[in-house]
Amino acid sequence: MGETLVQIGGSGAPDERPRRPRPEWLRVRLSTSGRYHEVKGLVEELDLNTVCQEARCPNIYECWGEHGTATFIILGDICTRRCGFCAVTSGRPAPGVDAREPENVARAVAGMGLEHAVITSVDRDDLADGGAGHFAAVIRAVHQRVPQTAVEVLTPDFRGVPDALEVVLAARPQVFSHNMETVPRLYRQARPGSSYERSLELLAAAARDKRGGAYEGRLKTGIMVGLGETAEEVEETISDIGDTGVEILTIGQYLQPTTQHLAVDRWVHPEEFAAYRDLALAVGLDHCEAGPLVRSSYHAHSHL
Repeated sequence: MGETLVQIGGSGAPDERPRRPRPEWLRVRLSTSGRYHEVKGLVEELDLNTVCQEARCPNIYECWGEHGTATFIILGDICTRRCGFCAVTSGRPAPGVDAREPENVARAVAGMGLEHAVITSVDRDDLADGGAGHFAAVIRAVHQRVPQTAVEVLTPDFRGVPDALEVVLAARPQVFSHNMETVPRLYRQARPGSSYERSLELLAAAARDKRGGAYEGRLKTGIMVGLGETAEEVEETISDIGDTGVEILTIGQYLQPTTQHLAVDRWVHPEEFAAYRDLALAVGLDHCEAGPLVRSSYHAHSHL
């Protein structure tokens, strides 16, 4: 991801195939500004772990140095699902949630001087509400401490728990996001435990709430390419997303975190990303970030 992610690990089955060398368009020039060092210092001072550093995110210098954007992982560091593309540790989390976390996240957002904070989480299928109430508590804490900061949440699907979505939206995040991640055919391989149809319905339900006046923020999702999908499958998925009423879509190149994760099937050319962006706008989305280095919250601050 192209943002600061807190608390990470590793999981998945080994992939013995050699990694494909990255093409020229995926090479990033290292450039560190004063703000980059300020954010880095604050991350270290607050004792935060970041995917930007651990996974060598290609956008770390832009996100930290130019925009100061950050994404926090809440609800612990153990995920109850095992996705083939994700570096977060999977297993059985400790019971309950950290009651101090909402205020701690709010303090971190204030201390880092963030204008746009993204909050995501591990999957917590062990919790009755999937963690929706904790998401709402974090949103409220950030709004109370730094009301000028826009809050974007990137949530799991909550396993279809009734009212979970409404609990999150009632806390009034400026952006509600849930990632589709990939095309339907690859769900069993890339997202075991998740459902393409359930994710589509969550986004559609959020759009219905917005049309009905229960939510006033923006709606967003994201997908990866390069996992083995066809162009036709991507086009069908973009069309499905457009039908939900989502307004913002991000499309980026899948990058294998470690050899324990799914291998990159191909490097998608920037011209193909441009075609996907054009299609997304044609099917009714307001905005689409599409490119090899795009991640879920890439340029998130500009989507408002």
